[in-house]
Amino acid sequence: MSLETMRPNPTWDAASYEDAVDVLEAHNDELVYKVWGGDWCKDCRALLPDFGAALEAAEVPEERIEEYALDEDKQGPGVEAYDIEYIPTIVVERATAGADGDESEEVVRFVEQENLPPAIWLAQRLEEEL
Repeated sequence: MSLETMRPNPTWDAASYEDAVDVLEAHNDELVYKVWGGDWCKDCRALLPDFGAALEAAEVPEERIEEYALDEDKQGPGVEAYDIEYIPTIVVERATAGADGDESEEVVRFVEQENLPPAIWLAQRLEEEL
């Protein structure tokens, strides 16, 4: 199920966030963005449209963006496996050389209470980690 709140904000100005977009674009073929949220959630409605616009500006392929819609009890796919407590939560993973070739490792995680917008916060952490 997709999140309406991930629909890119049409007024978001990629040029104002060029550094963040450049970092996301530099890794758009190796990372997967897993996004937990709810269209009913105020924080998700405030943060995710701009993040969706940043991913679009960075030309991150749709198959590298996984959206998980949670209900008002914050229940839904992957909540227990990824220990999701707050939304929005964005987990960025990269593939690892597992036995079945389908394993991944968490690189960074954005949780709603961070003090910067998701695209900026994640880009800064990705620069540090990669």
